[in-house]
Amino acid sequence: MNRNSASYLFSLLVLVVASDCAQSAESPARPNIIFIMADDLGYTDVACFGSRYYETPNIDRLASEGLKLVNHHHCQNCAPTRAALMTGQYGPRTGIYTVGGTGRFDTSQRPLIPVENVTELPLDRSIIAKQLKEAGYATGMFGKWHLGQKNKHHPGKRGFDEAIVSAGEHFHFKTDPKTEYPEGEYLADFLTEKAVDFIDRHRDQPFFLYLPHFGVHAPHDAKDELIKRFKDKPPAGGHHDPTYAAMIASVDESVGRVMKKLDDLNLSERTILIFTSDNGGVGGYVREGIKRGGEDITDNAPLRSGKGSLYEGGTRVPFIVRWPGVIEAAITRDVPTIHVDIYPTLLELGGAAKPKHELDGESLVPVWKSPTASLKRDAIFQHFPGYLGAGKEYWRTTPVTLVQQGDWKLLEFLEDGHLELYNLKEDIGESKNLAAEQPEKAKALHDRLVAWRESIHAPMPERKSR
Repeated sequence: MNRNSASYLFSLLVLVVASDCAQSAESPARPNIIFIMADDLGYTDVACFGSRYYETPNIDRLASEGLKLVNHHHCQNCAPTRAALMTGQYGPRTGIYTVGGTGRFDTSQRPLIPVENVTELPLDRSIIAKQLKEAGYATGMFGKWHLGQKNKHHPGKRGFDEAIVSAGEHFHFKTDPKTEYPEGEYLADFLTEKAVDFIDRHRDQPFFLYLPHFGVHAPHDAKDELIKRFKDKPPAGGHHDPTYAAMIASVDESVGRVMKKLDDLNLSERTILIFTSDNGGVGGYVREGIKRGGEDITDNAPLRSGKGSLYEGGTRVPFIVRWPGVIEAAITRDVPTIHVDIYPTLLELGGAAKPKHELDGESLVPVWKSPTASLKRDAIFQHFPGYLGAGKEYWRTTPVTLVQQGDWKLLEFLEDGHLELYNLKEDIGESKNLAAEQPEKAKALHDRLVAWRESIHAPMPERKSR
């Protein structure tokens, strides 16, 4: 090679490096992503969503610094929500509709045979952690999994670099894999300790942290010093139980510790922090007439019913996201959103590739970034082809399927085919069925629902032979 050729190649190399550096300067580093999810926390179980009894200063601060989605929905109980979050798919694609098998409740006197339920997330689905890992993210999960954890179903085998699973007890809990912890430690504190340690160790690279708490799920058990804080506090709006309040306080402390760790490491500006719940709260049953005697441990008012139901009290959950400098602080959006939207949202945020399996949701990034942005799709759906009991002869739900389009929600109850139509803007408590008054609206929504069921090949419960 002569001197002129060498000089030319050197100059070309300098231009390429300079161009790459300029692009790097213009393109911000990919954000860290933290997804914190409580278990059974109701829509109004946090102060910034309406509670005047529970105390959630850290969650409230998160809302004041970010965005509240006040029309966000998950499934009626935990396993199907977790499956939808991890895959971006509605239940008919994964086969996960509830917890356990169809024999969990005695349906011998009911007219339909429920669709068989899948209890382990199919291995041919690439969960969101795997996609982000392949995009260069460190991935960690600490808490409740509930999608099968034996062998290859364990989250540590499915895309999480680190995964410790624990649920079932708040004290004297077991972990998978087995992990030592101090005698008497509270599960929420243990999981938070693992989470902040993960953040600390991965501060210099993009990371995805999934922190699915077992709190505030039964058994209702809390730290004594927190229970004492609420012993003499007057009840308000159906919120009254000191132990349950203390459990919420522990989840709130967890959010506060994560926020503090981000602040201490100067990572807050580079981190998207999300807080939500897996399904509605365990309240509204007495008002709904599916629980006789006593009182509920909490209440989802003004929403109807609670966990296990496909009325709003069972599916509408608090959802908060903070992204300093990108998401405007202290704003609220009322756009109908749902669990299957989270997967494509995180794919976009992390610059990750789409999986081979089909996605049902839509990225929420435009809605997060702009207070006037809308989504392309016209409706969200739920499909529950089974039964959820509430004691002998009482049911939180029978087989039902629904569509929400804007302010309108239509439910089709599959035992007898009757329709219920509600305008959620005017009647968030779903107290007035408008199906008879507005038959054209009911028919249009029902046609839309049937078309969706057919497009997704949703299995239907079979009618028993007489």
